[in-house]
Amino acid sequence: MQEKILILDFGSQYTQLIARRVRELNVYCEIHPYNNPPAIDESIKGVILSGSPFSVRDEKAPIPDLSEIKGKLPLLGVCYGAQHLAHCFGGEVMASNKREYGRANLTSVDNSCALLKGISLNSQVWMSHGDTIERMPANYKVTASTADVENAAFAIEGETTYGIQFHPEVYHSTEGIVLLENFIVGICGCSQDWTPDAFVETTVAELKAQLGDERVILGLSGGVDSTVAAMLLHKAIGKNLYCIFVDNGLLRKNEFTDVLKKYESLGLNVTGVDAGEKFISALAGVTDPEKKRKIIGNAFVEVFDEESHKVENAKWLGQGTIYPDVIESVSVTGGPSQTIKSHHNVGGLPDYMKLKVVEPLKLLFKDEVRRVGRSMGLEDKFINRHPFPGPGLGIRILGDITAEKVRILQEVDDIFISGLKEDGLYDEVWQAGAMLLPVQSVGVMGDERTYESVVALRAVGSTDGMTADWSHLPYEFLAKTSNKIINNVKGVNRVVYDVSSKPPATIEWE
Repeated sequence: MQEKILILDFGSQYTQLIARRVRELNVYCEIHPYNNPPAIDESIKGVILSGSPFSVRDEKAPIPDLSEIKGKLPLLGVCYGAQHLAHCFGGEVMASNKREYGRANLTSVDNSCALLKGISLNSQVWMSHGDTIERMPANYKVTASTADVENAAFAIEGETTYGIQFHPEVYHSTEGIVLLENFIVGICGCSQDWTPDAFVETTVAELKAQLGDERVILGLSGGVDSTVAAMLLHKAIGKNLYCIFVDNGLLRKNEFTDVLKKYESLGLNVTGVDAGEKFISALAGVTDPEKKRKIIGNAFVEVFDEESHKVENAKWLGQGTIYPDVIESVSVTGGPSQTIKSHHNVGGLPDYMKLKVVEPLKLLFKDEVRRVGRSMGLEDKFINRHPFPGPGLGIRILGDITAEKVRILQEVDDIFISGLKEDGLYDEVWQAGAMLLPVQSVGVMGDERTYESVVALRAVGSTDGMTADWSHLPYEFLAKTSNKIINNVKGVNRVVYDVSSKPPATIEWE
């Protein structure tokens, strides 16, 4: 039974970051909504309560059932989680007169507390709260303070229960990983055996048991997620894996033939399907991004359904769904979540498509998928490939989609991506691409006035796609790229560069 840390999510923007920090310690963890936790069994070695946009003083503040956890398992409350442990067990939380957002320093640290072993006096921590714990419950002991927050950390006497009013999971908390290791390894006793090699071994064994001799159809995209998923399935079932690579007419320039050629070296059974006309026709006149995503998703399903009938006795559809796809599709309030974007890998299949779904990567973040790929010997050309959205250029063409707009954007994108590679910048960027805007601008080419399209270039740095910052590409590179695009792509006379981060913006424009 795989030991794990359970993270109860109250809707914090940092919850996924807690999970990533735990996994960096080679310990498996799962995020679950606070009001829908899994059954507590021997596999759960400890529990972390996340932060939240709510205040514990709110009338509708989220309240978890900790009856099977507090006092029975190691428990760490972070920010809202800590305030809940104080507020609901006899203490008092009030709106702070001195709100702390951003960097702060610990002015006192009790290193005899197991949670704070090795934490330095004046250690920098990251605060993000408007409330503060004014009065502690009876058996709560203060273990750390800052200049403005007396009760920055506490421990409950007689329990392995702790609370902190700062965020150890963010990089700005300079010794945050030390604190988390104290809790995960020192207090919870986790063995740190969740490694990429162990994941491959365990997953392949589980896939063999789950799939037996049944056949699986997998949609390949050329990206790292679907490639790693394919290799895991290939290790488990070999020739019973049937891969399909669909040209939806919205791929990058020459991508269909290039990707098929790359897959030849992996020994996978891959069939290429040219369905571009079907997708472009279905998208005619559609401008709403969510409708475009759904049309593209439905067309994919139709193509897979048609192809699946060519594979006798196919029972399963493999997908490269990863953990952020799953997390962003679940509401922590238990009700309908606000849709930021529809994830093409989440949501199941229509009733008429009689295939069961297998998702070997659904527990992994993007950076973990790459590590798993490397552990299986995949080359950098597969591992380091930038993420590319499932709907392809369909969501990088703002407004309606035509074959001519696809051609223009393919040419622009090819110049941008090829330039990044030629200048040694590609591997410094997490994801890059171009957007064709529904905007015309006046230009002058030679002695002629032009009125043509504007394209936006986008490049971001990230670790797992949950947050991202715009890449500070050299001005010389941007100037050269802009000049090359305008001179070589008919229909474009202006290039802009996107300097927005996620949040508040998303990586894609649609």
